[in-house]
Amino acid sequence: MKRLEGRVALVTGAGSGIGRATAHAFAAEGAYVYVTDVDGAAAEAVAADIVKAGSSARALTADVSRGQDVTAMFRTVQATHGKLDVLANNAGLNVRGDFRHLSDADWVKIREVNLDGVVRVARDGFSLLQASGRGSLINVASIMAHRGLRQLTAYSATKGAVTALTRGLAVEYAPFGIRVNALCPGFVETALTERVLRMPALQKALVDSTALRRLGQPEEIANAALFLASDEASYVTGAELAVDGGMGAML
Repeated sequence: MKRLEGRVALVTGAGSGIGRATAHAFAAEGAYVYVTDVDGAAAEAVAADIVKAGSSARALTADVSRGQDVTAMFRTVQATHGKLDVLANNAGLNVRGDFRHLSDADWVKIREVNLDGVVRVARDGFSLLQASGRGSLINVASIMAHRGLRQLTAYSATKGAVTALTRGLAVEYAPFGIRVNALCPGFVETALTERVLRMPALQKALVDSTALRRLGQPEEIANAALFLASDEASYVTGAELAVDGGMGAML
């Protein structure tokens, strides 16, 4: 039997990268997947690929920084399924630059998606996860929540807040049968890291600071999300699962 057979999952930021790989992984293991993204066309393409592969999915356009979008997203799930078994809070962005030059507008942009969006989705998705009786909320943070890197300070701050949020929610949501965990990827080859990876010296430095001496692939992060979503992680809550090639273990 497939690990998510008969379950309903929703993945934010699923139009590309880690989110797309996670949506595919959930669908391949039997879940009906809501593929949500601020880019509606990208979400539609991912959902179409999932359906073409013989699984079930529906695309929804949603910007997690907009409360009305999140409300509409969950309203659709409520009307169609009445529950959520898995909620992957994955949407995120970065505006790279030296912190001393960070504008208020850029800080707000990063915070509204990486932190406020995660808070909004975790809060507004509660009743649907409770209805499952075995809900799993997965907040995608980053190894940068625990590491410092030039030009990633604002991003790191929001991801650190996500890990703290995860611990608090794990305690608050446990009485309702909802597990809450954080996934902390290292540097993964996605559109979000494309600019960094175009710089050979910086890419080499990142690889050299990773124990496995390579960058990650979206599917490797998705496999970890699948574990946290499944019954295999039934006694796991409040955890931060680093999938970083050993970067966090390096001095």
